[in-house]
Amino acid sequence: MLAKSTDKQIDRTMVAIAILAAGRGTRMKSDLPKVLHELGGRSLVERVLYSCQEIQASRRLVIVGYRGELVKESLIASSEKEQENSQLPALEFVEQTEQLGTGHAIQQLLPHLQGFQGDLLVLNGDVPLLRQQTLKQLMEIHKQHKNSATLLTANLPNPQGYGRVFTDSQNLVKAIVEDRDCTQAQKQNHRINAGVYCFHWPHLEKILPELKADNDQKEYYLTDAVNFLAPVMAVDVDDYQEILGINDRKHLATAADILQVRVKDKWMAAGVTLIDPDSITIDDTVKLQPDAVIEPQTHLRGKTAIGSGSRIGPGSLIENSQIGANVTVLYSVISDSMVAENSRIGPYAHLRGHAEIGANCRVGNFVELKNSRVGDRTNVAHLSYLGDASLGEKVNIGAGTITANYDGVKKHKTTIGDRTKTGSNSVLVAPLTLGEDVTVAAGSVVTEDVPNDCLVVARSRQVVKPGWKLKQPKTVDS
Repeated sequence: MLAKSTDKQIDRTMVAIAILAAGRGTRMKSDLPKVLHELGGRSLVERVLYSCQEIQASRRLVIVGYRGELVKESLIASSEKEQENSQLPALEFVEQTEQLGTGHAIQQLLPHLQGFQGDLLVLNGDVPLLRQQTLKQLMEIHKQHKNSATLLTANLPNPQGYGRVFTDSQNLVKAIVEDRDCTQAQKQNHRINAGVYCFHWPHLEKILPELKADNDQKEYYLTDAVNFLAPVMAVDVDDYQEILGINDRKHLATAADILQVRVKDKWMAAGVTLIDPDSITIDDTVKLQPDAVIEPQTHLRGKTAIGSGSRIGPGSLIENSQIGANVTVLYSVISDSMVAENSRIGPYAHLRGHAEIGANCRVGNFVELKNSRVGDRTNVAHLSYLGDASLGEKVNIGAGTITANYDGVKKHKTTIGDRTKTGSNSVLVAPLTLGEDVTVAAGSVVTEDVPNDCLVVARSRQVVKPGWKLKQPKTVDS
């Protein structure tokens, strides 16, 4: 039998975080590792990492297994892209070649944490809804009481299938009993183990090598280690929805609903108007300013920011874009782009590929802009395509104007100076520069640069031939 650890020489100056991310998640019915499935703009495991940002960790270890290289690549890319805080330690990856339970996963840390004297926070890569303040509270209680282990618990309305946690009046854990082993009286206890732990590593380190796989699953359980540590304390989470684990697509959809309620409640409390919130989705990476109005059937994703007084939608998608103050976007799609204040977008406009729209502009019906910059007070009102273009201020683009920016091999740039106007159905064949105060006649195909203050007519001369009506053939009487 394992001896209970009672060593009181506890070093609380260091914290390591371990995230269990080795499983495939067979019920997801996917080749993608479960922890890489997306929820609200982040993968599940990214969300778990984000939830512990407020903890001053000295080590961050991710235990990988199924398609571990893919998990590594994804986390390294997101870490380089998002985590500019130099205080966060680099991610370390630990391989679990066989998935033999939670205890076996933590056993893989033994060579990596040899000599480590701090606390170990253990999280699951498929439990994405934990709040930062919940984990911060767990760590504070763990340190305050100098516990050998502290586990997060929750009181579920229906705890069927979950192991029950039994404590005394001081919340010290007396036993953890699996659901199938509970008596009828024990099943009346609704406190369950959430699978989130904080251990003092030197105490856990002594116990891990002695874990046994004496169960039907032939797996090593971390709860067995908890049973042989003291003191062990339970900390109840205020909102049991935080500990929801993702095992299948239905769980993923449920988590998305929970996350959307959180996000929308937050922004409405901060002064944002959501018209028909149930039809709107907002990633929790989005930033909104007070007095923004989000219309029905609008979706805000990624690193999007919406300025004060802007009205977005109905029926719009904004992704990884910055929208200034007092902008209107109607039935349009904007991705990886910027729109300055007081501009109007749509209906049915498409801005993509780092389009930049200046202040007081109009980008109207059925206009597509790609990798183009539009100066202040410029209008592209309808039925146009501008790709790889740079427009000055007060430019007016006539209906049906396009930049022919691709020659079949390379993309080329079009530059249009201040106050220039293009007539309807003009084609600007890049590379091309139109100077300031240029007027392009309707229907022109412009292939050569045009200097300032010029009219350019680039079309065939109109030819009128009278008497052109076709002669009707003579009919033969029968």
